[in-house]
Amino acid sequence: MTAAPGPLDGILVVDLTRVLAGPFCTMVLADLGARVIKVEAPGRGDDARQIGPFMNGCSAYFASLNRGKESIALNLKDEGDRAVFEKLVERADVLSENFRPGVMERLGYGWDALHEKYPRLVMASTSGFGQTGPYARRPAYDIVVQGMGGIMSLTGHPGGPPTRVGTSTGDISAGLFSAIGIQAALLERQRTGKGRHVDVAMLDCQVATLENAIARFEATGEVPGPLGSRHPSITPFEALATRDGHLIVAAGNDGLFVQLCRVLGCESVAGDARFASNDDRTRNVDALRPLLEQRLSSRTTDDWLRLLQQAGVPCGPINDVAQVMSDPQVEARNMLVELDDPVAGKMRVAGNPVKLSGVQDLKTRSPAPKLDEHRASILEWLEC
Repeated sequence: MTAAPGPLDGILVVDLTRVLAGPFCTMVLADLGARVIKVEAPGRGDDARQIGPFMNGCSAYFASLNRGKESIALNLKDEGDRAVFEKLVERADVLSENFRPGVMERLGYGWDALHEKYPRLVMASTSGFGQTGPYARRPAYDIVVQGMGGIMSLTGHPGGPPTRVGTSTGDISAGLFSAIGIQAALLERQRTGKGRHVDVAMLDCQVATLENAIARFEATGEVPGPLGSRHPSITPFEALATRDGHLIVAAGNDGLFVQLCRVLGCESVAGDARFASNDDRTRNVDALRPLLEQRLSSRTTDDWLRLLQQAGVPCGPINDVAQVMSDPQVEARNMLVELDDPVAGKMRVAGNPVKLSGVQDLKTRSPAPKLDEHRASILEWLEC
């Protein structure tokens, strides 16, 4: 079982990527219908194969990022394997790689050489710092660019220790931007017949997602810092304490704030001049929060969620992963799909969030490939 045909059906991606950023990009392309052939180093393969957790000796981490792909092991320093690789590239629409800049050139497969030989090929290079600039040759992992890109300075609570975002946002954002760049280059190729080199840096992607923080610094000259769960310029927009836990409240405009106060039974707070506008509330957030939490402490989280939802006030629980995986909305959107691996067994992984009309969103997907699993079929297809 694999993904149903999608808008990228007929697109061949040769995938030299490993670990997270690149494989996430090519998984997105596979979910959209592309055929992805993963080229791995003989013997060991993608480093992610050795990263836990494991199920019957198979990496669940690797499986979650490489479903629906094919695998062939090739040594790009061996003449015979290079010949096979070049036959793959000759047929490919996209070559995706996330080596450190300079590696592809040393192998003889840099952009200039490939573009001259295969002018329609789109090449995507995802790296820590990009193909240019003083840091280009530096290695990077997610936590490195989270630190350098400013996002760690905004995460956590004031006065607390440096805190990493709980998912690998440095890698995943780079994978997503790479997928966008690849599709833009494919679209342009329809008009021009020529491919492009897509150059995406993890650090660049962190800067691109700073949004409000850059705007605040430009507007005020003040360096933003961590604020816990609250928004820097919308109030109330944070986790608030109830009798038995916390809930998220996002009263994003004056009307919603009035409605929130009505549900909480504290209409006088809505009439307080300190909280008359969103800017007023943001300036006086430390005075507002205890007034709201005093009312919220009278009922449970579930009680308040029911009442606030009925009133149309944006709110939600703070779910752990187990709760997310049993959430009826997540199930209804098919955001957990099943892989049936012959060794690892059945496992659930995150589904494809891009829902397209007329494209079947299957509940079961083909598992991640074993190393070199598809060698025979690929070589036959290439007539090697």
